[in-house]
Amino acid sequence: MTWWVYLLRCADDTLYCGIALDVAARLALHEAGKGAKYTRGRAPLVLVYTEACGSKAEALRRERAIKRLPRDAKLRLCAPSPSRPAGR
Repeated sequence: MTWWVYLLRCADDTLYCGIALDVAARLALHEAGKGAKYTRGRAPLVLVYTEACGSKAEALRRERAIKRLPRDAKLRLCAPSPSRPAGR
């Protein structure tokens, strides 16, 4: 079972980091206002980064690490590169 860490860009240009087994389903919950309290009222939301993790514990550790990063470092994660297309 693959857990994912993801970053969303909110309409107010803030970033939200979370984890999920199914990122598309989780994004749909966020957009419906049933996801995290932080994302409610901040739609539209854009998925800007995903990262596969081997376990839930690993995903939680990575989420914590990403949340500690300064905003510019998070934006560098989201930036497309030749080896990583946008959103990955």
